[in-house]
Amino acid sequence: MHILFVHQNFPAQFKHLAPALAKDPNNQVVAMTMRPNQPTSWQGVRLVAYGAKRQSTPNIHAWITDIEAKVIRGEAAFHCAQTLKASGFTPDVIIAHCGWGESLFLKDVWPQAKLAIYSEFYYHARGADVGFDPEFPSQMTEDCRIRVKNLNNLLHFEVADAGLSPTHWQASTFPEPFRSKITVIHDGIDTQAITPNAAVSLSLNTAHGAITLTRHDEVITFVARNLEPYRGYHIFMRALPEILRQRPRAKVLIIGGDGVSYGKNAPNGQTWKEIFLREVREQLDLNRVFFLGQVPYPQFIGLLQLSRVHIYLTYPYVLSWSLLEAMSAGCTIVASDTPPLKEAIVDHQTGRLVDFFDTAALAKTVCEVLENPQESQRLGENARAFAQANYDLQAVCLPKQLAWVNELLKG
Repeated sequence: MHILFVHQNFPAQFKHLAPALAKDPNNQVVAMTMRPNQPTSWQGVRLVAYGAKRQSTPNIHAWITDIEAKVIRGEAAFHCAQTLKASGFTPDVIIAHCGWGESLFLKDVWPQAKLAIYSEFYYHARGADVGFDPEFPSQMTEDCRIRVKNLNNLLHFEVADAGLSPTHWQASTFPEPFRSKITVIHDGIDTQAITPNAAVSLSLNTAHGAITLTRHDEVITFVARNLEPYRGYHIFMRALPEILRQRPRAKVLIIGGDGVSYGKNAPNGQTWKEIFLREVREQLDLNRVFFLGQVPYPQFIGLLQLSRVHIYLTYPYVLSWSLLEAMSAGCTIVASDTPPLKEAIVDHQTGRLVDFFDTAALAKTVCEVLENPQESQRLGENARAFAQANYDLQAVCLPKQLAWVNELLKG
């Protein structure tokens, strides 16, 4: 079987599936990536780089900036695919993350290949992330922009044979008839590597000097790729003064960058991190609050193992891997009552859910959990058991993904 993966940041969501397929000597696995200076192969996967030949048009209409960028990337992938075809490679199956447009024209090169797209999110002007937070209201023109932004998805619906979504809620954002082509299988969490560790000890170099933390410390964690409203950073910061007031021994570890992964940039060249820190700075004991930035993955796992309470907040949007990793580490989760969280967190069973906007309820729930170690332990154990049963990479997710690929060939 000849299999082609397409992702501008490969391996990304395919970091387990692609090598697993490449282990079969009957498979030839190739991946197209925009990452520069990559080796020619990775874990049995042949890597082929491509790059855009032009930039977006200056001063183009704002509503079509997104689709133009995707067509530019799609054209680059198209020419790369033509070169691959000329070299003798013809895929039976193409598995692509369609979000950046690279897979738009691949069926024009290989019309007989099955095209499966990673269906991460379908945009909506109402009922999902846009307009969810009244603090950042959407403009009337947002409806128009969102409709045009979905052109990439709609063009893929015409050519894709199947879809793959990591959660049922993310799949539900897609319209019929394509929704019926989507299979829900999460990317998978290595629950054997990410485990509770009562003996964990971690030394951190902070702005206040070096500190060493163990499970004897009352550690609260908050994690996001970037500290921004989409992941509830502003809500968390507003709840933090009351949490610190009620828990005088607590130490708060905040992981995340200063940039923006989703949504709009902060105004006037500022960062969301500084805007919302400044809002509550005078109410915080900053000797107990540590902004760690983006940390190496082994240190990140150690921080989760230290955590007494892990706070996870999100708009109705894609689910972060970090939540499931926290569950696998046995963290006690306090999370926002927003989809797709309800697939993983059942209130009072695998964690606690609070209204996204209710900072008082967030503070109260965090303190309740810290006040009751037995209940906290029960929730953490349940969270890990749920992660093992539903998101384990080797036992659950990877076998399902491999079976899904085999079904693509039969269909």
